[in-house]
Amino acid sequence: MKTEHHLRKETLQVVVGLLAYIAITCTVRDSYYQLIFSLVPVWAMLGVAWNIFSGYSGLVSFGHAAFFGLGAFVVTLLLVHFGITPWLGLLAAGALGGLAGLLIGLPTFRLRGLYFSLAMLAYPLALLYVFEWLGWREITLPMQRVEPWKFMQFDDQRIYILIGTGLLGLALLVNRRIARTRFGLSLLAIKQNELAAQGAGINPFVWKLKALVLSATIAGIAGGFYAVILLIVTPSSVFGMLVSAKAMTVVLFGGVAHVVGPLVGALVLIPLGDFLNAEFGSRWPGIQGVVYGLAIITVVLVAPQGIVPKISEMLRRGKRTALVRAPMHLDASPYSRSPAPAEATVTERVTLLDASGLTKVFGGVAAVTEVSLTIKRGEILGIIGPNGAGKTTLFNMLNGLIPPDTGRIIFDGRSLDHLPPHLVCRAGIGRTFQVVRSFARLNLLDNVVVGAFSSHAADADAYRAARLALTRVGMLDYAEIPATELTILQLRLMELARAIAGEPELLLLDEILAGLGAEEIEYMLKVIDQLNRDGMTVGIIEHTMHAMVRLADRLVVLDHGVVIADGAPASVTNDDRVIEAYLGKRWGKHATD
Repeated sequence: MKTEHHLRKETLQVVVGLLAYIAITCTVRDSYYQLIFSLVPVWAMLGVAWNIFSGYSGLVSFGHAAFFGLGAFVVTLLLVHFGITPWLGLLAAGALGGLAGLLIGLPTFRLRGLYFSLAMLAYPLALLYVFEWLGWREITLPMQRVEPWKFMQFDDQRIYILIGTGLLGLALLVNRRIARTRFGLSLLAIKQNELAAQGAGINPFVWKLKALVLSATIAGIAGGFYAVILLIVTPSSVFGMLVSAKAMTVVLFGGVAHVVGPLVGALVLIPLGDFLNAEFGSRWPGIQGVVYGLAIITVVLVAPQGIVPKISEMLRRGKRTALVRAPMHLDASPYSRSPAPAEATVTERVTLLDASGLTKVFGGVAAVTEVSLTIKRGEILGIIGPNGAGKTTLFNMLNGLIPPDTGRIIFDGRSLDHLPPHLVCRAGIGRTFQVVRSFARLNLLDNVVVGAFSSHAADADAYRAARLALTRVGMLDYAEIPATELTILQLRLMELARAIAGEPELLLLDEILAGLGAEEIEYMLKVIDQLNRDGMTVGIIEHTMHAMVRLADRLVVLDHGVVIADGAPASVTNDDRVIEAYLGKRWGKHATD
């Protein structure tokens, strides 16, 4: 997250840019070009609305014309049939847009990927035909002769530029607020790795729905103001496919998930398209579509994230590279397990997690069969076994990623049966993954703070917890480094920090030593041991047997989804069944020597 100084600077830049736009456009005398400049803030607002949802969540919406069109018609119909001024109509447009977003989101979020996008496309097309069927093929806003300003009607077109730019400024402030809080970070986390976001305590459905409602509200207001400017509304002009296409294009060109991206895109593409259409449209019909198409192609080839992020990345690249190359100072001394706390031995400790009879079958193949195990409070439990033994499947059941077919999970006296991952996380179970799941476009600190949101209501508290977690794993100096520039060890530590930032009682580590060198393994073992000494209970899956023997208080061995041994490391590693199934004869000979 940027510092307050940078945030104020960014806000000042946006304000100065909008004021400059007003100053420049208000010098234009031609009424047609004044109309174009008054429409730029409208399309920029719709771009902001699209960006708040699709830019941050990653779900591509082809249906924002539905909210735009509803806003346009509600302002028009309120004025025509009830004489309600558009000043109030814009509020109604926003409210109706938000309500439509809620009603559309509830069923549509059951779909994913392309199916979601196609479903969103259906809504504006359906509304287009419904409004035509209702007879509202063309509605004109009545001109007011007495005090027209009360009905947002002005002889000077430049006043619409002022009002539109003011509305755009408010939308940009909302977008900026979202981008710098848990709202935007949660959506970006969902966009980049939904499974990791769930494991960190984020509820994807709730955040997506909030984003769609807010986005639809802004789109509704933009549509209402569009009707006021043009004074005539037709279903095809506000529900047509070109409306959603314009919203997408200005964002893709300017910058996806970037606050000023829609503004830059609208400032470049809308005037350019309309100017070309005015000058050459009679000779080359459809010139606007060509402009938008070329803009998308250019961005895809040159700057997939948009022009603004591309320029920002180029300006910061040199400084980032120098920072990330600073090596971590690893303690080269070999890890040695500290003596167990005197207050309780492992067998005397209270049970924190009790799993009984867990079974999971995939397509007729049993990955886990009738597995029962306990994890004592304050211990380090190691779970070992050959590849395909069902270890990760077991972890996935323990933290709610997949439901068991049979069996029960009791955590700290509470049943976790049928709880989704984000609620399991909030109950006090954090985890890392076998393959590191980072949020690639966030820096290290923002990657970690996502895990702290589950246990801290205030963003400031969450960031303090995230910095503390980075300190505990020795990574605070790298807080501003993008996740894409971290080493394997740093990524593993990042994921570990994210898991502990939520202050879990039980930490599940899935092959956290995988891909690390000898010194890096020793460092990681020391970090895990210290977390345990600080009171955290740990369950760890690992194939590095020598490390597990030194680290774990107790080992559970799985083979073909069945527990074949459970006990102290010394006894388990000398068990004939374990040696035969997993360790091999060489380990047995080593253990007896």
